[in-house]
Amino acid sequence: MKIFAPVSIGNFSVGFDLLGLAISPINGELLGDIVTVKASETYKLSCSGEYSDVLPSDTSENLVTLAHDLFMEKMALKGLPISTVSLHLDKRLPVGSGLGSSAASTVAALYALNHFFGDAMSIDDLLFMAGQLEGEISGSIHYDNVAPCLLGGLQLMTDVTQQPCVSIPFPESWQLVVSYPGVKVATKEARDILPKQIDLATSIKFAQNLSVFIHALHSNDEALAASVLFDVIAEPSRKGLIPGFESYRDYSKSMGALAFGISGSGSTVFAISNKLEVSNKIQKYAVKNFCQKGGFSHICKVDNFGVRQVEDIMEDK
Repeated sequence: MKIFAPVSIGNFSVGFDLLGLAISPINGELLGDIVTVKASETYKLSCSGEYSDVLPSDTSENLVTLAHDLFMEKMALKGLPISTVSLHLDKRLPVGSGLGSSAASTVAALYALNHFFGDAMSIDDLLFMAGQLEGEISGSIHYDNVAPCLLGGLQLMTDVTQQPCVSIPFPESWQLVVSYPGVKVATKEARDILPKQIDLATSIKFAQNLSVFIHALHSNDEALAASVLFDVIAEPSRKGLIPGFESYRDYSKSMGALAFGISGSGSTVFAISNKLEVSNKIQKYAVKNFCQKGGFSHICKVDNFGVRQVEDIMEDK
């Protein structure tokens, strides 16, 4: 069986480390990673895809293998029957792009294994495992990419052990012009550049923006939600890591973008619009002036499904 895990935006503007959004291109393209699982006499991981050449040459270090090992460990601890499988990763997301590339590989692998073994683990089990694996990569457990990738939609992280995230409504009319410039930004570098402390006024503004944004979404007040959708924590420090950021932002705003921000830790950015003609103009600018060799731009919408079987996606189309 083939399992698809979608692209996601972590640190969603007002929600540094707290908000994550699953998205999908409006043209129906499968933007994310695909993992295939099948029975095998010995464990083996094979890889293909546009971005497979940057994966570790030692497959024991690949996130999919790490997910496999953790899943099997949890199955054994619960006394559940296991058997040997082989996995194949179709790597469709660039590494270090701010698009939840590691989350997509991890979530697709865990979900594929769980489905193969008759859904032996709960969704919560998978979420906790995905968070644990993200922590091993970045040094701290966080869910702002794995949660939307697994569950779909906009997810708010709670820091509550038994319920690490809650679903937040997201405007179906909003389109996101998601543009990857082709430049890699390492998560560690993007973390290290952040201030270790922020002043009281910035802290209050951060809390205010996030609170108003969540309230506005629950109240279906899109104008109010858009008015506070900007990042006062990370963007001031990180925008310098992204060539052409300010010019692209200023152009997008001049064309009528409702908001503009950095996806995850970068280098991908996104502009939000509620009009297709505006989105088309912004995307055209991105392709011509922002995206370098290896870059791309997609007009996306919220993905409310999260991880799914590829066959189910094809049937829906």
